[in-house]
Amino acid sequence: METDRWGRRIRAFRKLKGYTQEGLAKDIGVSVSILGEIERGSRTPANEIIEKISRALGISINELNPGNVQEVD
Repeated sequence: METDRWGRRIRAFRKLKGYTQEGLAKDIGVSVSILGEIERGSRTPANEIIEKISRALGISINELNPGNVQEVD
């Protein structure tokens, strides 16, 4: 279920930073449907997408990492 945890953390940080799915998807260069699949846990984000998301949200990849013990949601 690590895929689901990536998605939950990405969604939580996106909302915390005030992004809509549309806004973040545009900033990282993916479709809203792809970002939605990632957030729902039905798609594992590629390393490149994780890097783009962390840059867009102004957080480290480590903060997005589902193995990180501190939960944001």
